[in-house]
Amino acid sequence: MSDNIYYNKGEKFYITTPIYYPSNKLHLGNCYTNVICDAIARFVRKQGKDVFYLTGTDEHGQKVSQAVANAGKTEMEYLDEIIEGYKKLWELLNISYDKFIRTTDDYHVVAVQKIFRELYDKGYIYKGEYKGLYCTPCESFWTESQLVDGKCPDCGRPVSVQSEEAYFFKLSAFTDKILKLYKDNPKFLQPEARVNEMVNNFLKPGLEDLCVSRTSVKWGVPVDFDPKHTVYVWIDALPNYITALGYKGEDDSLLQKYWPADVHMMGKEIVRFHAIIWPAILMALDLPLPKKVFGHGWLIFGGGKLSKSKADGIKDCIDPYILASNYSADAVRYVLLREIPFGSDGNYTNEILLNRFNSDLSNNYGNLVSRTFSMLKKYFGSIVPEVKNDDLEASKELKTVVLDETKKVFEYMKNYDVTKALASIFNIFSQANKYIEKTEPFSMAKDESKKQALANVMRNLLETIRIGSSLLQPFLPECAEKTLNALGITNDTYENILDFYALKAGEQISPLGILFPRLDIAVELEKLRK
Repeated sequence: MSDNIYYNKGEKFYITTPIYYPSNKLHLGNCYTNVICDAIARFVRKQGKDVFYLTGTDEHGQKVSQAVANAGKTEMEYLDEIIEGYKKLWELLNISYDKFIRTTDDYHVVAVQKIFRELYDKGYIYKGEYKGLYCTPCESFWTESQLVDGKCPDCGRPVSVQSEEAYFFKLSAFTDKILKLYKDNPKFLQPEARVNEMVNNFLKPGLEDLCVSRTSVKWGVPVDFDPKHTVYVWIDALPNYITALGYKGEDDSLLQKYWPADVHMMGKEIVRFHAIIWPAILMALDLPLPKKVFGHGWLIFGGGKLSKSKADGIKDCIDPYILASNYSADAVRYVLLREIPFGSDGNYTNEILLNRFNSDLSNNYGNLVSRTFSMLKKYFGSIVPEVKNDDLEASKELKTVVLDETKKVFEYMKNYDVTKALASIFNIFSQANKYIEKTEPFSMAKDESKKQALANVMRNLLETIRIGSSLLQPFLPECAEKTLNALGITNDTYENILDFYALKAGEQISPLGILFPRLDIAVELEKLRK
């Protein structure tokens, strides 16, 4: 079945997270985009595709300068410590990125200078003077009409009036082109609500030219032909998606191989930069546009977006290190992917994580694997039995559900809907648990005449666990890999995912411990409060 629709060996796929502003207050909300992208990247890899997954950090600007002044360190000393923290967190959560870019990387700095000069030479950048309302945390200028209650519309913090000589990017020249982009490519920006936001809030009123340099901030990429100016964040940050692939560098083979990106994934608060400013820059550079920009929702805690400012008072609730250490990286990944409706906001509480742990991971998947392996050991010495004359209606129903839900998973993942994909996967496990209750293998084992029927039931359970675990592996890599390895499966792909009987009769199944021990929720909540 190497040519089936679920396996596309060699096809190129490029996925990116936004580059993050370095923060030493990492919380659960910081992890969401990377966990989503990792699940997608892993899923696509199992389809045989050639995946390149990029993440990184945006390290220039006024905020870094201010933090360095307070910390008594050099910029790079300060940043290196924080970036090490990011990489350790991504390792803890099993984030399988292919490259980590820093905007302080030498090759990126050189490329940004070349991009700035090219845009200037083409007439898309010009010098002027800017006076506007500036939000330092967001590094963004705003008009009076864009403010919300007199404050920054993105972060809600106060703005200040600033004026200085600056270079501008002719963003206003791209209003009609961006509108045409949305019209001609309705799937370019998703979900649809983000399109409405961009059109109504920014494009219909008409885009304004964008300030792209600063003279008051020295920590950044200098404009090489006017060194008193520092390249402003969006011309510096957004091109990372192509500089990471070698654009304007000595070797652009990765660019030729992977660009345009298949999907830029980010939180909805920065969609404007990726769905308006970034396409405009690419158009000005005569480069292909990414295939899709997806702005996901926020992780909500206590009625508002989970942010660094909220992290101080509730660190025990949202510290990914604490949660992953206590309940596993898979549990943290699961609650992020399963609880938040993809594209919408989703609530987080410790109770939600613990309840999901018990109901889905322990009672459903973990219990299915545990009792199946235990029965196999007891009744067949942990040997994969052969199927013969399986005419049980419950078996037909199980196989129908498994194959139908498998197809649904692939349909959902075409649109990167990890939430619905996971729901279908766990429907497979639920059906297998119901199958055990319907067939009662423990009763069959008492009747020698039902020995073959028992063998059929056990084989069906093993195959269901194999298929379900294979589908689960991109989302929860640790537990799924343990299960697949116990089944004797390594380097698993989706080439034969619809083949229900792929295990070999007579093979020995390895023992497997408890994947997710059931928790006392009251006890665990008390631990997290301490």
